[in-house]
Amino acid sequence: MKDRTDAPRDRGWLVGITFFILGLGTLLPWNFFMTASMYFNRRLNKTEWSNGTVVVQKEYYFNNWMTLLSQLPLLVCTLLNSFFYQRISEMVRIAGSLVFILVLFILTAILVKVTMEEDCFFSVTMATIWFINSFGAVLQGSLFGLVGLLPQRYSAVFMSGQGLAGTFAALAMLVSIASDTDLETAALGYFITPCVGTLLTLISYLLLPRLEFARFYLDKSRSYEVETTDELLKERDTEQNGKLKGKANGSLANGDASGEEVEVEEGSPKHNFLPLEQAEDRDKKSTVMEVFKKIWVMAFCVVFVFTVTLAVFPAITVDVKTIYPGKWESYFISVCCFLIFNVCDWIGRTVTTLFQWPPKESRLFPVLVVSRVVFVPLLMLCNVQSRSYLPVLFSHDAAFAFIMILFSLSSGYCVCLSMSYAPQLVASKDAETAGALMTFFLGLGLSIGAGFSFLLRLLV
Repeated sequence: MKDRTDAPRDRGWLVGITFFILGLGTLLPWNFFMTASMYFNRRLNKTEWSNGTVVVQKEYYFNNWMTLLSQLPLLVCTLLNSFFYQRISEMVRIAGSLVFILVLFILTAILVKVTMEEDCFFSVTMATIWFINSFGAVLQGSLFGLVGLLPQRYSAVFMSGQGLAGTFAALAMLVSIASDTDLETAALGYFITPCVGTLLTLISYLLLPRLEFARFYLDKSRSYEVETTDELLKERDTEQNGKLKGKANGSLANGDASGEEVEVEEGSPKHNFLPLEQAEDRDKKSTVMEVFKKIWVMAFCVVFVFTVTLAVFPAITVDVKTIYPGKWESYFISVCCFLIFNVCDWIGRTVTTLFQWPPKESRLFPVLVVSRVVFVPLLMLCNVQSRSYLPVLFSHDAAFAFIMILFSLSSGYCVCLSMSYAPQLVASKDAETAGALMTFFLGLGLSIGAGFSFLLRLLV
């Protein structure tokens, strides 16, 4: 969607700020549960003495299951959203999802103070993760379709907001660790934070229709009408040029150089406008398969980026240990794993608002995406504990941090380019379908990566 000269100004960049907040709100569920892995592991993995050593009574593999059960509903619900979004109103899909996410976050905060047996707590937590990410998938797919109706830079702003969600969660966790309160009180404050964030996201969405700039672009019937009118005007101009050319040729052929009009219309169409049936066909949205054929390269790119990312983050990276024991040990994962990843991922997404390279037609872009697979062995060879097969080649904290910086910068940049390019490859009337489809493939990549994380963790 290109900027139109007759569009109103986005006063105070309010629409951009709103979509930044909406982007942040879509990934709060995933990021706050992922970053809280230390809290959940402490509560689940109780230890006991055995033969003079401390052993875990029961290993729940929270990080792996959390990743998998976050992405499977994202995949399923995004697929359903791609095909059935036209049957349910946009308001119900977006506002309804935000309300349910808010309720589930409140439930999670309450459970912090509730004493439960480990198996029961694990089951309730996994069910919460499943449902909160299901509503998050519907929300994300709907908003990607919505932002696709606006000029291209708003897609990058929306993705930048998503990148900041992880940084927001990582900072909240650092504040909780640094506080002098007990574990329960710190966790309670941590989970109250996304409740406030989700409420702010809901309010921002409800205020969006009040902004003139948003109304101009998000009025879908107007968007289709504008596009069709532009095409008809272009067709009429072509016909008129053909008529003039035919008249000039006819005058020269008769030796008439006076410029007198001669009714010769060679090569010109019979009508000034398209037949009604063809005009109606242009108004009609393309099928899902027709849209997919135009965006399949970007769909592959977003699948591959997230497959590589989720295969090692956080299932493997969260088990990397520092070589400096002491107080730094309690901050190491929050800083070097979660904070570095989320800050650099956000920077990678934000950079696309300044420049976008390679261009969407370039074959170099898919090559760069595939080259990210090198980060999988690099991270597996860091100081991951415990390990059974692979040696440790990068034991120093600085080496792990440097690899994480490159890993996360490339992830954010490639994802944002893929998601921003896709709506540009289709007509504006199909932008929402393209956005919903891309969100499905985003979920597919996350699910494949989550599945690979089990295998890769066993290979370390």
